[in-house]
Formats: sequence, structure tokens, C-alpha cells
Amino acid sequence: MDEEPVDEEAIRAEIAMLREQHQDLDSAIHAMETGRAPDQLQIARLKKRKLALRDQIIALEDRLTPDIIA
Repeated sequence: MDEEPVDEEAIRAEIAMLREQHQDLDSAIHAMETGRAPDQLQIARLKKRKLALRDQIIALEDRLTPDIIA
């Protein structure tokens, strides 16, 4: 199988950016949840986006991990 080469530096930079977005969403969710009248629909949307970011981060981290053939 021919796999395209992994540009580790670019992947690590993207992971860092996604982690920052993930943290920003976490902060926004916390702020909304502790506000006077939390908008549950908006909070649910932010949580869904946060989970999607986590999935993207995991997928990119998996690309950095070499396949080990047992």
C-alpha cells in the first residue's frame, strides 16, 4: 500500500489550532451555562461542535502514530 507521507509539523500545527478552538468552546459553554438565562439550544450546538473538534484532533493524532504490525 502506498500511503502519502505525513507532514508531522503541519499536522501538529493543526492539532494545536484545533485544541485552542476546543478550549475556546469549553470556555464559551461554561460562560453560557453559568449565565442568568442559559440558552440550552446554543449550548447543545457548541457541545456538538466541541465533540467534532475532539474527533478531528484524535484523527490527526492517529495519523502521527506509526502503524505497528504485530
